[in-house]
Amino acid sequence: MSLLPATDTRPAETKRVARSRAGASSRPVQLSTRGHRWLPWLGALLPLTLLALWQYLSLTGVFSAVQLPAPSRVVAAALDLLGRGQLGTHIAISTQRVLLGFTIGALLGLALGAWVGLSRWANLLAAPTIGALRAVPSLAWVPLLLLWIGIGENSKVTLIAIGAFFPVYTTVSAALAHVDPKLVEAARTFGIRGLGLFTTVQLPAVLPAVVSGLRLALAQAWLFLVAAELLGASMGLGFLLTDSQNNGRTDRLLLAIVLLAILGKLTDLALGAFERWVKVRFPSN
Repeated sequence: MSLLPATDTRPAETKRVARSRAGASSRPVQLSTRGHRWLPWLGALLPLTLLALWQYLSLTGVFSAVQLPAPSRVVAAALDLLGRGQLGTHIAISTQRVLLGFTIGALLGLALGAWVGLSRWANLLAAPTIGALRAVPSLAWVPLLLLWIGIGENSKVTLIAIGAFFPVYTTVSAALAHVDPKLVEAARTFGIRGLGLFTTVQLPAVLPAVVSGLRLALAQAWLFLVAAELLGASMGLGFLLTDSQNNGRTDRLLLAIVLLAILGKLTDLALGAFERWVKVRFPSN
C-alpha cells in the first residue's frame, strides 16, 4: 500500500469548474427583484377586478338599481354626505369607538393572558370559563349590556372591548405558557424575578406573537363595531349601515361597507408596520 498522499488527476479545466461550483454553493442565494417592482401592486388587482365586475353587473341590468347601484352612485352618496358634514363625523365617531374599545380590551387581554399563561393555578381556575365566554356571539351581549349599562357610549365601547379581549388573551396565554424554561432560569440566576422577569424576559420573548394577537383583536374590534352601534347609536358607520337599510338607500349601505373595509385595512397596515419593527428588533423570536 502506498503511503503517498492522493493527488487529483483531473484535467485543469475540470478542476476550475468544480471550484467555481463549490464556491457558488457556499454563497447564499440572492433572488433578484429587478424587473419585479410591480409585485407590491399585485394586491390591487383583485379590488380593481371586483370594481369592474360591480360596474358591469350594475350597467347590464343583472341587478336592479335598488339591489346594486353603480359605483358612481355610491361616490355621489359619499359626496352628498360629505357636503352635509356627516361623513367625516360618522368616520371619526366609529374610529374613536374602535380605538378606545380595542385599547381597553387589549390591555385586559394582556393582563389576564399573562396571569393565566404564567400561573398553573390561574390556568386551571380561569381558563375554562374564559374559553366558554369566548364562544358567545357578539349580538348575544347586546341585551345584557343594555340592561347593565344602558344606551350610551359606555355600552358601545364595552362591547368592542369584549371583541378585542379574546384574541389578545388567547395569544398571550398560549405564548407565555411555552416560553423556554432555560431562559427563565437563566434570568432568575441573575436575581430577576416577578414583574421584572415578565417585562424584561418573558414578554420580549413572546412579543411577536402578542403583536399578531393585536392584529386579530383589531379586526375583531371592527367586526363588533356594527353590533355595538345597534345600541341606540345616532352616528357612526354601523348606524349609517342600518339606517340605510331601513330607508332603502343601498348606495349609502354599500358606502358604509366600503368605508369599514378601508378603515379596517388602514389600521391593520399600521399594526403590520409595528409587527415588522418588532420582528427586526427581536430577531431571535
